[in-house]
Amino acid sequence: MPDLLPDKPFSPACERNREPILALLRDHVADRRQVLEIGSGTGQHAVHFAAALPQLRWQCADRPPYLPGIRLWLDDAALPNTPAPIALDVGGRWPQARFDAVFSANTLHIMSSAEVETLFARLPGVLNEDGLLVIYGPFRYRGAHTSASNADFDASLRARDPASGIRDFEWVDQLAAAIGLTLVEDRAMPANNRGLVWRRSPGR
Repeated sequence: MPDLLPDKPFSPACERNREPILALLRDHVADRRQVLEIGSGTGQHAVHFAAALPQLRWQCADRPPYLPGIRLWLDDAALPNTPAPIALDVGGRWPQARFDAVFSANTLHIMSSAEVETLFARLPGVLNEDGLLVIYGPFRYRGAHTSASNADFDASLRARDPASGIRDFEWVDQLAAAIGLTLVEDRAMPANNRGLVWRRSPGR
């Protein structure tokens, strides 16, 4: 009897938000060539975006426990522009390569504030001049949640891990500015999320 292939990990949220995120990416990264995705999760986003934007080389990255599931999605799709996923923990070793854009979805509220700070501090080492940073997820503005559902989600995050939680946009934007990134769009997205895009200033 042949061995059964393991089931691919599946996130319903990825299926729901992939088209709005793809629209954001089309508007900003269509002219890019090398994209690093930090926190690829299941791998669903990677195969959807790489198939729709074949000019991009989409490099998945996540912590080691997630890599087998990502490989299942990449192997099943068999796209020519999705190399093998790489291990990346923001506090550990980062890739030596440089990228035209960095993308991350639904990660900042899972990380601790210290990890978010480390993420931004390490970005200049992988982001080319004129490179883009694209972040998707929920944010607070002026210390307030944008919806009751986000407030409930934030409370559940902090109950599970007090170091996690929905981040203040202003704080994240300050971290970006400190490494030479300028906000070019803050787009309202479905389910009270935001699509944030920063561009790296030349010489930074």
